[in-house]
Amino acid sequence: MRYLVIVEPTPTGFSAFSPDVPGCVATGVTREDVERKMADAIAFHIEGLRAEGLDIPEPSASSTYVDVPA
Repeated sequence: MRYLVIVEPTPTGFSAFSPDVPGCVATGVTREDVERKMADAIAFHIEGLRAEGLDIPEPSASSTYVDVPA
């Protein structure tokens, strides 16, 4: 599955979350670090949902950019 992950810079590195997987977050020193940690966090979260017999969230979020006058 492919989930949208939002990555944001922080004063100490980066943080990330996925709108399709509420409560699943990660932090890292570099962008690559936080992306790897987020992939691991989502996989772990899905593993837990499966173990509990719960539904796996379908990826549905998307992103886009819009232009606005400066």
